[in-house]
Amino acid sequence: MPTEHFFADGAQAAADLATRIATLLGDAIATRGTASIALSGGRSPKPVLEALATTPLDWSKVVVTLVDERWVAPDAPDSNERLLRETLLTGPAAAARFVPIKNDATDAYAGQPAVEAAFAAIPWPLDIVLLGMGEDGHTASLFPAAVELADGLTSAARTIPVTPPAAPHQRLSLTASAILASRHIFLQISGAAKKAVYDNALKDGPVEQLPIRLALLQDKTPIEIWISA
Repeated sequence: MPTEHFFADGAQAAADLATRIATLLGDAIATRGTASIALSGGRSPKPVLEALATTPLDWSKVVVTLVDERWVAPDAPDSNERLLRETLLTGPAAAARFVPIKNDATDAYAGQPAVEAAFAAIPWPLDIVLLGMGEDGHTASLFPAAVELADGLTSAARTIPVTPPAAPHQRLSLTASAILASRHIFLQISGAAKKAVYDNALKDGPVEQLPIRLALLQDKTPIEIWISA
């Protein structure tokens, strides 16, 4: 079962999560000489990324990538890469090695092979995967009812192109196998609506209905949840 951390507000949760991430990255550098993390975009991770940006780590030994990305230009407002460059990859953390998952290919399907090759050069397993969750139960870009969901849940590849059923833009996403191959999985939950989805996802049921279950209903990889009002 997940380890849960409860906080009265999102700022407290973000500060605690940033401290936990920094500690694990530091431990990984001390133990193996390198550390790696895949981060999510969106509003919830932003204060975590801002806090991490000033953390005194040897960032030159940290590999940073994304859990998923919209197939938009890196400077587009919806780009997760842009969020990272404007938050985490500033100050000391700018020394980290960033591996993007958006390239110059015309679409996510054409771009996936090059991203898969780039990911093969990242030190695996990833030390940390920081997930988010939508109110439909999706995580990364593994959406309920997406045509690619079955492949995303079963493929041995690390990445998969996805066309969301409702959300705009093609995506490139980590697969379930890549997420579960990490040493630690973290998840942020904020607000009553997502807490209700999370509580439902903890119950037995098909992963295809609520894809976040791929992380919650498994005992292969330790998972910790940061929950705030």
